[in-house]
Amino acid sequence: MNKNFITNGLAAVIVATGWFWQQPLLLSVGLFALSGALTNWLAVHMLFERVPLLYGSGVIPARFNEFKAGIYQLVMTQFFSSDNIDRFLTDKQQSQPGQQAGPAFDFEPVIANSDLSPAFDSLLKVVEQSSFGGMLSMFGGNAALLPLKEPFIARLKDALTEISRSDDFNQLVLAQLDQPEQLENIRSQVDTIVQQRLAELTPELVKDIIQQMIRQHLGWLVVWGGVFGGLIGLLAAFIQ
Repeated sequence: MNKNFITNGLAAVIVATGWFWQQPLLLSVGLFALSGALTNWLAVHMLFERVPLLYGSGVIPARFNEFKAGIYQLVMTQFFSSDNIDRFLTDKQQSQPGQQAGPAFDFEPVIANSDLSPAFDSLLKVVEQSSFGGMLSMFGGNAALLPLKEPFIARLKDALTEISRSDDFNQLVLAQLDQPEQLENIRSQVDTIVQQRLAELTPELVKDIIQQMIRQHLGWLVVWGGVFGGLIGLLAAFIQ
């Protein structure tokens, strides 16, 4: 907005100066600069907003369905195509044997955020139903084992993380994912997620997304429109 205001403002000042002081050169430069800056500003404005009587204005909000379809095609055909998923898994498998680069997949964040309380509860039930159940009741029942819950869960998470980092485990995961039905299932799930997210887009949201990305850069169109318009006006004045 500052670029638009400054450029159009300077051009208007030059026009006013040339008109007031009867300077044809300044008037020509100012008029051409103002016309270049105003038309470029209007062109940028018309991308995002509807202007009455101007056909084609508000093209981005008006075409938001095509915009969403383009995103969908880009994501599904370029990023998550069956060939790309298969190539990714193949690269993971080839990079595993004999390398120290680490596991193919990092399950540690998933394990760390998982609630493993049911595992401890299951352990308590097993102890209750075993031959130690009667002995346990003599020492306060399940309550006697509750202080062990947090240490048990922490050790279990450590053990699961260690298992998930082993080559054998990662090879099993990759082999399972490499099945044709699994590949199609992965792509189907991605397809569903993408469509759900795109369904949440509205024309106003699409306009805001694009405005944030390019409006500040399109502002230079106004500046250069004023500059080149002024140069053309200067040339026109000399020709006259």
